[in-house]
Amino acid sequence: MEAPTNLVAQRRFKLAELKRRGFDPYPHRFDFTHSITDLRASFDRLTGPELETRPERVRVCGRVMSLRPQGKAGFLDLSDGEQRIQVYMRRDKVDDASYDLFQLLDLGDILGAEGVLFRTRTNELTVLASRLQHLSKNLIPLPEKWHGLTDVETRFRQRYVDLIVNPEVRAVFAKRSRIIREIRSFLDSRGYLEVETPVLQAIAGGALARPFITHHNALDLDLYLRIALELYLKRLIVGGFPRVYELSRIFRNEGISTQHNPEFTMLEFYQAYSDFRDLMDLTEEMITQIVEVVTGSRTVTYQDQVLDFNRWQRYSLRDAIVRFWPESVPAPAGDDLKSPERLRALARSVNAKFELTDGPGKLLAAIFEEVAEPHLIQPTFIYDFPTEVSPLSKTKPDDPETVERFELYIAGMEVANAYSELNDPAEQRARFEDQLRQRGLGDDTAHAMDEDYIRALSYGMPPTAGEGIGIDRLTMVLTNSRSIREVILFPLLRPEADTLPQALGEVDADK
Repeated sequence: MEAPTNLVAQRRFKLAELKRRGFDPYPHRFDFTHSITDLRASFDRLTGPELETRPERVRVCGRVMSLRPQGKAGFLDLSDGEQRIQVYMRRDKVDDASYDLFQLLDLGDILGAEGVLFRTRTNELTVLASRLQHLSKNLIPLPEKWHGLTDVETRFRQRYVDLIVNPEVRAVFAKRSRIIREIRSFLDSRGYLEVETPVLQAIAGGALARPFITHHNALDLDLYLRIALELYLKRLIVGGFPRVYELSRIFRNEGISTQHNPEFTMLEFYQAYSDFRDLMDLTEEMITQIVEVVTGSRTVTYQDQVLDFNRWQRYSLRDAIVRFWPESVPAPAGDDLKSPERLRALARSVNAKFELTDGPGKLLAAIFEEVAEPHLIQPTFIYDFPTEVSPLSKTKPDDPETVERFELYIAGMEVANAYSELNDPAEQRARFEDQLRQRGLGDDTAHAMDEDYIRALSYGMPPTAGEGIGIDRLTMVLTNSRSIREVILFPLLRPEADTLPQALGEVDADK
């Protein structure tokens, strides 16, 4: 059969040819002596003469990322995704089967190589191959200039290809993994217990957000994917675990943007016999340590902004509004930030979004989001939030309209949310009832009534502080990623058209 000219068809033809010549193109295993990364770490320091005096036979495997045939010899580069090693194949050093296999290789194939290490005349650490083994066939050519794609969604949709050809993308997710390890290490060392709580819940609680709804057939029961970890973790505080945390996926049936994905990763942790001020200090210590360990510095560049984690800022919500009020608009004075009429006028003056049914607390929060949030570039704590937008927080002793709560902003993004937890069951019931009234007015993000949670509080929950940190946004900051989709391996995308059969070509590999 004559070799086809279509690139995909050529690869299907080579797959058939491998089978015809007796090769197994998809074997079950390959016994390697070193990963390529381990190989470089162990032998990069050895010179050519040292390798000659103590020959080292190795078996390595990886993806073929370059092919350079030279008559009856040739070079190829194998990659394990992190490091590469050069392999040299020479006709008089390999068996006939390995030589035939070399002629049928394509970029992207997965290959095993056995041989002795040496250094070339250009001092490149290289495996002088004595045997090659095919491990998997690449049927779709890798892109030559992945960065040149104009459709950025293709990178997210085909993340597997993105990871193969873009080492910097792999580095983002390796750094993300390290961030999570450092968080666990920090909390574990301070006596926190990592726990797991339900993903499927009868009541979507712990936050003000729209849930995803599903159905359990056996129980004939509608359930929700959790929108927060909070209420079950606080049940554990009631049960006698004084410090708990969970790192897990959260699901919210809301919009998609550069900072929002319908499923995302949240850290929530709770500390008994503490208040929000304790967690503010703890958070500053934890994130500063993570930044230094993960990046090697306390200053980080994010989208042309230098973030200095030696200089944390703290403002009350009202102080932040006044501090960042636009010069082109008359500034609020006196009790303007308390009067509902004045708050509506101020919200209109700065184009803040609000509903006519919103109370002063929601109006104040809307004004803050419009006026102050974009200016919170350096790590900044904003504290003293309105009670109206904080149904699970403890109020300040001298101001029932304000709660003991803070949010952490970095690079203009909310990264963390924390508060002194409300532990009075009667007040919690009243807050839930107010949320139900707001739901009746059309707010479908308002909190539902949770009778079991009120029952748990009735057994007695000690003074407690709790916090949630968005892992994706923190990773964005520490990897200089503009979009949340760049730090989620498989972000949610619309389904694509069924083009895979056409992409794979028409050649039957078995013929």
